[in-house]
Amino acid sequence: MARARGRRPERAARVRPAHARRAVRVVTLPADFGVALDPGAWLDGGVLFGGTPFRVVTLSAAQRATVDRWLAGGRIGSDGVLARALVAAGLALPLPPEPARDAWPRVSVVIPVRDRPRQLARLLSALGSSDDAVHEVIVVDDASADAAAHAAAAASGGARLIRLDRQQRAPGARNAGAAVATGDVLAFVDSDCVPEAGWLAALLPHFADPEVAAVAPRVVALETGRRGWLDRYEEHRAPYDRGASPGLVRPGGRIPFVPTATVLVRAAHFPGFDTSLRGGEDVDLAWRLTSAGRAVRYEPAARVAHEHLTAPRAFAGRRVYYGRTAAPLARRHPGAARPLAMSPWTAAAWAAVALRRPVAAAAITGAACALLARELRGVVADPVRTAVRLAGGGTLRAGEAVADAVVRTWWPATLAAGVLVPRLRPALAAAVVVPAVLEWRRQRPDLDPVRWLLTRRLDDAAYGWGVWSGALAAGEPDPLRPDLGWRLRVVSADELIGVGGGGGGCAGSASRR
Repeated sequence: MARARGRRPERAARVRPAHARRAVRVVTLPADFGVALDPGAWLDGGVLFGGTPFRVVTLSAAQRATVDRWLAGGRIGSDGVLARALVAAGLALPLPPEPARDAWPRVSVVIPVRDRPRQLARLLSALGSSDDAVHEVIVVDDASADAAAHAAAAASGGARLIRLDRQQRAPGARNAGAAVATGDVLAFVDSDCVPEAGWLAALLPHFADPEVAAVAPRVVALETGRRGWLDRYEEHRAPYDRGASPGLVRPGGRIPFVPTATVLVRAAHFPGFDTSLRGGEDVDLAWRLTSAGRAVRYEPAARVAHEHLTAPRAFAGRRVYYGRTAAPLARRHPGAARPLAMSPWTAAAWAAVALRRPVAAAAITGAACALLARELRGVVADPVRTAVRLAGGGTLRAGEAVADAVVRTWWPATLAAGVLVPRLRPALAAAVVVPAVLEWRRQRPDLDPVRWLLTRRLDDAAYGWGVWSGALAAGEPDPLRPDLGWRLRVVSADELIGVGGGGGGCAGSASRR
């Protein structure tokens, strides 16, 4: 939200971000769960690499045998403490068993809607034809102009209707629905969504873990028959879509947030949406839950189609709106909304590259590798090879993240730097072009590379403008600052169990995309 200029507003109560807290409870993962490695983690001998934040975790011989048994398909059994630590650290994925249908928690679907009777009818039809059991459906009409049309759609779909006489926006409408819901799980589904068959069957098993407070599906583009260039772009780069890999949701992590276009929340853990926020309430909900020590999971096996905004003005306006949410989120969750997190070594190496000092960049990276190899001595079999992979390879891989921040969040400053410092222009031009082209090659969208590149830049320019305008209006610079405090952690699995799994991230962004 862009705050009004004038007297500096009172700061909201600061919530310690998840990466600044340590779990004090030791709760085992249920014995009938399985475990798989997180997509960003790997095992090398008796050492695990990965997690959030990135760690090198040494395993005893017995712990390695246990992990091998899990990866071969075994259940957790009596080793739930170790499993919990690895899952909470983002090193492993929990694999819940398939519960019997009669053991599912009762689900209350809450649908906030305003002036969308056609979309509401479509959603209710999809819910009615689904093979997933739903305890109740609650439609909250947020002061729509045509109350009768929404009432007719709700009645036709067998839903309970709540009519708000004064607009409370989506967060307030969701809270109103949650207040009267009687289910064990609240499924918040926006009216412009259409869940695919089996969505609840993929999400509900995660609630067998008592520590899980929320689970979100993958939100993909709804097939509307439109094939404009923005429709095709959104199929691959919509801000709602968090990708094909499941994982833990945590600030600074591989999946920093999930949208509330559709999200399931355990009713007992639901804290309510913050109605004072003018956007970003979905990010805030996930971060408050993780700050409270609860787990939020992303499960892309469940898919929900969403009708994206693809008219050019609406597309750009939505990106600006998302950018403006960064400052209020930064005030509530200090450090969590920063656009980039990396080590000082990596930042210095890429700064040298930008200044066309390749020898200096290589020397900085070499020094980082040497220091890390010394730290890994006695931990891994080949500390030099591992250090080169982690420090050297990590610096190279961070290039896309650096370029993304330069041309997305920081583009006004980048533009000024390009004008004032000619030496930077080649590097800045590469940041504008190269990552977008690489992304186009990976994804192969139904869009030529020129239009893909131009749309990426429109996307980035609109979002970055939102971040700067929101930060300046609120007097909150945190979402413009990089986080250069990251360092590699080398711990034993026993130490990991002792400190819990809490932690921030090593490289990434809290932005919507």
